[in-house]
Amino acid sequence: MFIVIRNSWALLLGVALLMVGNGMQGTLLGVRGQIEGFSTGWMSVVMSAYFAGFLLGSQSVPHMIQRVGHVRVFAALGSFASAGLILYPALTDPIAWTGLRLLLGFCFCGIYIVAESWLNNTTTNETRGRALSLYLIAQMVGIVAAQGFFALGDASQYGLFVLVSVLVSLSFAPILLSATPVPPFETAKPMSFREIFRVSPLGCVGIFLLGGVFSGMFGMAGVFGALADLTAGQIALFVSAIYTGGMLVQYPMGWASDRYDRRRLVIAGAGIAALGCLLGFSGLGGYPALLVAAFLVGGMANPLYSILLAYTNDYLTPEDMAAASARLLFINGLGAIGGPILTGWLMGAVGPEGFFLFIGALMLALGGYGIWRMVQNPEGVVDESAGYVAVSPLGTTYVTIGSVVEEWEEEWDAAHVEDAEAGSGKAA
Repeated sequence: MFIVIRNSWALLLGVALLMVGNGMQGTLLGVRGQIEGFSTGWMSVVMSAYFAGFLLGSQSVPHMIQRVGHVRVFAALGSFASAGLILYPALTDPIAWTGLRLLLGFCFCGIYIVAESWLNNTTTNETRGRALSLYLIAQMVGIVAAQGFFALGDASQYGLFVLVSVLVSLSFAPILLSATPVPPFETAKPMSFREIFRVSPLGCVGIFLLGGVFSGMFGMAGVFGALADLTAGQIALFVSAIYTGGMLVQYPMGWASDRYDRRRLVIAGAGIAALGCLLGFSGLGGYPALLVAAFLVGGMANPLYSILLAYTNDYLTPEDMAAASARLLFINGLGAIGGPILTGWLMGAVGPEGFFLFIGALMLALGGYGIWRMVQNPEGVVDESAGYVAVSPLGTTYVTIGSVVEEWEEEWDAAHVEDAEAGSGKAA
């Protein structure tokens, strides 16, 4: 662990600062939008634009990197992101905010791709798993810390927007000034949607639904807090509970995923999240119950993404894993675009409780589809070919997914070598 920190501390510090800035952005815009009198419908469009930009960036940034290189792309996108963040209070118009969110989604996607490429280049086969774990922890710590900064400021003033812009600008310094060499850049071979759905219907449907869940939580939690008349401190604690749950429950779920039928864990996790949504929707228990609901939903949603990714790769050979995982990330992005829009529509129709209604409906759909797939295929997978590795779709691109795939390939190869040696021993 100390070796990983020594080799990657600058990158991890940069990622943490980046997530502080980006993590505060969603909460801050949700509250400021209500102060400016933007309708819930417009705020849902604004929040959805980030995920559309992220998806667009995932398709465009690799070509930019191949054309002009990592450093130039990183510096250019970082400059645009920092400028865009500070323009929000100057352009208090929902159309302008939608354009800025689209730009920021594109920029952050490219920034993550470059940062993850550098992080992957600093690791070896022996340290990659620990580096990925630290990367995830740095992301979650950054997002939770962002809520603390938000609670100390005033969303109606310029100060928090300036702070977000400064933090994002500072996040580039540790990465650009580190002595890590520029990494090579490769993209995965393509795989059709039909082919990946044929391999794992549950993986495709589950990843798509979780895209809506994540974008609904990440984009609309601040809007929910403002509509529910929570104070700035209460909103910050509510959002923190979502990501704290994801950070604390990720590894126990991962441990169980490598020992039990992953489909059962998907069904159970979706059911627990749905119960958490029911608690939040009911309003029983007041604000403490909201925190419990946020913890349960975040705690289940985050590991379910990693479980579904590993489950899909159980049915693949190593040479197909990278292409399938990249396609699943794209499917997740498609689901994410509609999450804030549908959440906003429900919140406009039934009130702030629509936030939990939308997420709960998606979780019930995921659990129900998982049960149906178990009826269709009772046997499932006996010998998993892919171990669980914690991955979050927030601030994660196919570069990190590629690192995870390398972990799975090594496990797959090691398992088959042991099988071959055992077979040789029996034959002898």
